[in-house]
Amino acid sequence: MKKLVLILFTGLLAFGAFSQNIQLHYDMGKDRGYLTSTVEMFKPDKTGNTFFFIDMNYGVGEVQGVSLAYFEIARCFKLGQSPFSWHAEYNGGMGQWKAGAASGAYTINNAWLTGVDYSWNSSDFSRGFSLKALYKNIANTIDNKPNSFQFTAVWHLNFAEGKMSFTGFADLWREKTGFGTMIFLSEPQIWYNFNKNFSAGSEVELSNNFAGHNGFMVNPTAAVKYTF
Repeated sequence: MKKLVLILFTGLLAFGAFSQNIQLHYDMGKDRGYLTSTVEMFKPDKTGNTFFFIDMNYGVGEVQGVSLAYFEIARCFKLGQSPFSWHAEYNGGMGQWKAGAASGAYTINNAWLTGVDYSWNSSDFSRGFSLKALYKNIANTIDNKPNSFQFTAVWHLNFAEGKMSFTGFADLWREKTGFGTMIFLSEPQIWYNFNKNFSAGSEVELSNNFAGHNGFMVNPTAAVKYTF
């Protein structure tokens, strides 16, 4: 099974790199100081759009190489000529840890989402947003209650004659953890675009009760991006 997932990640990495962008972030958050790569693709078509990203963390703690791999893929199908779409999504991943002679691996619970998306874009597509109300089914929850919900906002804004971009997302969902039942995650990004291919900027991870951490956290990065 692990080999199958690795093949899937590798195949999507090549496809995503060909289609959209690759980002490399240096995480400057407290007790972090590691690298994260992101492969991201967004492709609209006549019936809707497809989006995916793959995050990989490198050199966390004593782990040599990839310590975490996380994957999301989503598809929106247009509902006629309206601004609404039907949204379907899958999330999942895996990781490993090492502390001296001890080591181990873990999985990020598979999650399946479906619901309604409302999107708006300006006529020149220089700015836009999407709002999603989703049913979320999370495998192997600690309270054995897989049925949940998620609200998502996604946005993009290009300004300063295209030299600057402000993009990001915000998620709020219910999932029982050791710290509570509501989880919030947002990752706004600001980019300076040197040209149509190369950008430099920052991402700030804003989270609450996320990824095994209690309470609110702010974790900035320094990043570069290459758009294909």
